[in-house]
Amino acid sequence: IVVLLDPPRQDVQVLPDDAVSGPANALIEIVEFSDFDCPYCQQATDTLSKLRELFGDQIRLVYKDFPLPSHPNAFKAAEAGRCAKDQGKFWELHDKMFASQGALEPDSLKLYAAELGLDAAAFSLCLDEGRYADRVQRDMAIGADHGVSSTPTLFVNGRLVAGAMPLGFFEELVREELAIINQR
Repeated sequence: IVVLLDPPRQDVQVLPDDAVSGPANALIEIVEFSDFDCPYCQQATDTLSKLRELFGDQIRLVYKDFPLPSHPNAFKAAEAGRCAKDQGKFWELHDKMFASQGALEPDSLKLYAAELGLDAAAFSLCLDEGRYADRVQRDMAIGADHGVSSTPTLFVNGRLVAGAMPLGFFEELVREELAIINQR
């Protein structure tokens, strides 16, 4: 049986200031709406890391904030990620915050930034003044426009994946996407 219909896709807006890992010309783009204080997002982060090891430069990962109100420190953690991005250390703080779930209050975030070699004064000022609160809200609005209501929610070349799925699921999905691209 040959299926000729393309799976449903959504064109998720990727902004110039989004945190991105992987080449712009990657065949597979994964847009992830995530929350630094969400244990399922930590699982997805580990899975995506393994997926990138398997597929290398064929994958581009775009991180978008979607802090859930049930996680009281998640919004400030999302702002912290943006403040770290100002200093070129988003992914380092990203990994540190996921490894430190449950300890994401502002004082801890400032400590992590200093441990990672960020300019502590600039980071603290950025975090304290809420410089990126509007930016986090914008990601949340983009997510809501695409039906995101929980985390993690990912879009693999526009195909919705809700929840922390196992590595095998993503491997199969990426291989399917690569096959579709090769047929075009």
